[in-house]
Amino acid sequence: MASQSVFEPVPLGPLVLKNRFIKAATFEGRTPHGQVTQELIDYHLAVAEGGIGLTTVAYLAVAPEGRTHREQVVVGPDTEGGLARMAEAVRATGAAIAGQVGHAGPVANGRSNGVPALAASRMPSPLSMQMVRSATEADLTRVTGAYVATARTLVRAGFDVLELHMAHSYLISSFLAPALNRRRDRWGGALEGRARLARQVARAVREEVGDAVAVTAKVSLSDGFKGGVHLCKSADDVHEKAKAMLGN
Repeated sequence: MASQSVFEPVPLGPLVLKNRFIKAATFEGRTPHGQVTQELIDYHLAVAEGGIGLTTVAYLAVAPEGRTHREQVVVGPDTEGGLARMAEAVRATGAAIAGQVGHAGPVANGRSNGVPALAASRMPSPLSMQMVRSATEADLTRVTGAYVATARTLVRAGFDVLELHMAHSYLISSFLAPALNRRRDRWGGALEGRARLARQVARAVREEVGDAVAVTAKVSLSDGFKGGVHLCKSADDVHEKAKAMLGN
């Protein structure tokens, strides 16, 4: 097979990117009031006008307690207009736009958000100096629904790709990591139980959006602590473990 240039178009789910260059999700710090600003739009426009195939907006929370701090955007009716303006501006350049969506879980600053943080198991938070509470069944049902509602909003706003945040000890990652998930119910124990939330969210989002957008997931290659998520032995190992977590 002939080698392919990074400048060539490449399919990603139902869309075709104009090249293989992707701007990864890195928090931009341009939403001081939790709203899309012109500064945030200009940030992604600069990348798009530079010729990139896909730029990723980070970080878009699915719920108020899912922000790492209060300045971040929560996707919903009051932020949809700004998100739509940004998507329209980026797509006008020929680039595609992705939204990294997630729930920060124990990485959220509950004191800043004014809402208690959630995790797989109860634990202290060095960010807020408060206890992070263990998510209940009702919480997990609500959060899954929030992912679906967020996906629906971003599709309506004109986004091309949804990146599900399942890394860095955020909520879903806290369920995957044995050291952070000490539950004895169906959400804990062996990998099948610890991966239940990741699979539930991925399946619900995919069923909601169908082929309207591409859906990807961000997972940790190595959390860097004992009992964390580790997928970094080889590319094949990453692929097989990701399949085990999320299903085929």
